[in-house]
Amino acid sequence: MALDHDQQQRAAKDHLWMHFTRHGGYEDHDVPVMVKGEGAYLWDARGRRYLDGLAGLFVSQLGHGRTELAEAAARQAKELAFMPLWSYAHPPAIELAEKVASHAPGDLNRVFFTSGGGEAVETAWKLAKNYFKLTGKPMKHKVISRAIAYHGTTQGALSITGLPLLKQQFEPLVPSTFRVPNTNIYRATEHGAPEGLTPEQFGRWAADQIAVAIENEGPDTVAAVFLEPVQNAGGCFPPPPGYFDRVREICDQYDVLLVSDEVICAFGRLGHMFGAERFGYQPDMITCAKGITSGYAPLGAMIASDRLMEPFLAHGEMFAHGYTFGGHPVSTAVALENLDIFERENILGHVRDNAGAFRSTLERLNDLPIVGDVRGDGFFYGIELVKDKATKESFTDEECERILFGAVSKGLFEEGLYCRADDRGDPVVQLAPPLICDQTHFDEMEQILRVVLDKAHSLL
Repeated sequence: MALDHDQQQRAAKDHLWMHFTRHGGYEDHDVPVMVKGEGAYLWDARGRRYLDGLAGLFVSQLGHGRTELAEAAARQAKELAFMPLWSYAHPPAIELAEKVASHAPGDLNRVFFTSGGGEAVETAWKLAKNYFKLTGKPMKHKVISRAIAYHGTTQGALSITGLPLLKQQFEPLVPSTFRVPNTNIYRATEHGAPEGLTPEQFGRWAADQIAVAIENEGPDTVAAVFLEPVQNAGGCFPPPPGYFDRVREICDQYDVLLVSDEVICAFGRLGHMFGAERFGYQPDMITCAKGITSGYAPLGAMIASDRLMEPFLAHGEMFAHGYTFGGHPVSTAVALENLDIFERENILGHVRDNAGAFRSTLERLNDLPIVGDVRGDGFFYGIELVKDKATKESFTDEECERILFGAVSKGLFEEGLYCRADDRGDPVVQLAPPLICDQTHFDEMEQILRVVLDKAHSLL
């Protein structure tokens, strides 16, 4: 028997441990309960409608209520509900591996399925260390990533993450990870860049910091660099011109593997199947998840080059790593249908055709005194909020609590927009709508944001 509203609330507060949630905030308030999705919209238990401005969590590429994906899951569950990929295979995993490899850039032809993005990042780091041990460079084990970057919550992925406040309560973590500056050109000088650099010069400077870090740690000890095409945490930092070209040169020079962490950026978010294609660079590995199934089933993957697979093809060798639910038959069947819909409905073309309109619609908000910067790419944007537009002065911790979370986050939700207020770095509002959205949705987002941000500024 289904629980009524009051029973649901009591059960949620007594038993459900939600992720990244301040549960104390619900002591005197209802837990939001979403019950339905259709297209770009969500409905809660009280019947209120919300525009999904975050695609769930950068996940729902095709929007909600796609019966084709639900039916694909049901068909596969009736045929073969479960089979692990431990020395055995099944058809949807085989077919999906081939399809994903066909879309991946260069010789990234080997697909290792996981349950999600954090597991994909763990897999990539373990593969990098294992590969170098098998190829006569056993000291190569260290990882370089960028400041404020988020790569996952498992112990290894969290170690690679560059957010100290997210890590400190779980220390000690896995050692041997090091940070370099990110590509936040809006605050470049605050993070060590010389003043007066052009975007191209800033890109060269930021990339060169990776070479400095490799030299400081010793090239014979560094295994991999983990970079997102557009960095999520901190509010959507695209790469400056020439950045990834220089990073690739550095990785080749020092025999360091370039891992493109595309858990968010893959599968259309930037108008291409993979973000590396959008920015024209060739990684040695790609980590991905989220949009591979549009959220209709959990799935992730690490995609590796043929070179990285080669040592494991020798007789008796094995990559001693795996996950029970990695490459689940139902999930891989859903992913196949998801990618088929991408092709049938030209989803990538739709994003590319509408990305400029999305940007220009959000840039209208630049006339608000609280908006410091609007940045991003494709259908993936961050709006940085500031206390003073002229000086770029940011919020204090108290103002972040009161303005970003107390006024902006709650206000957007009350006005019918589900998105993300984030203070990992400087305060931002993040937007990443389903890839089916068009100008009507962009206008709705902008109108709601304008009302809420204007009110928030009056509270400073």
